[in-house]
Amino acid sequence: MSNQQYSEGQFDDALDALAHVQRRKLLLGLLDHNPQDDSPDLSVEHTDAVKRLVEMEHVHLPKLAEYGFITWDREQNEVAKGPEFDDIRPLIELIADNESELPDAWA
Repeated sequence: MSNQQYSEGQFDDALDALAHVQRRKLLLGLLDHNPQDDSPDLSVEHTDAVKRLVEMEHVHLPKLAEYGFITWDREQNEVAKGPEFDDIRPLIELIADNESELPDAWA
């Protein structure tokens, strides 16, 4: 991890992006590869899956795209690393490297 300096606003954006488990899981998934049309994990009851999908499309993906951490093609349903992904990479790697030390719901 580099000694990269964040402005207060950039750091706040990074923490906000990581504040919800669905966003953390998406960003963690982008660390190792750059999925283009991977489906979200819908291994829960149907109503929960629909709720998560709606939240992802209306809340989480737009927020991550606004920060530049992902690019999101709504028509093709494709998500990829965005131009600012490397800015949040150190925080995501910190979570990934310490996943066994974190509460189950965090990663």
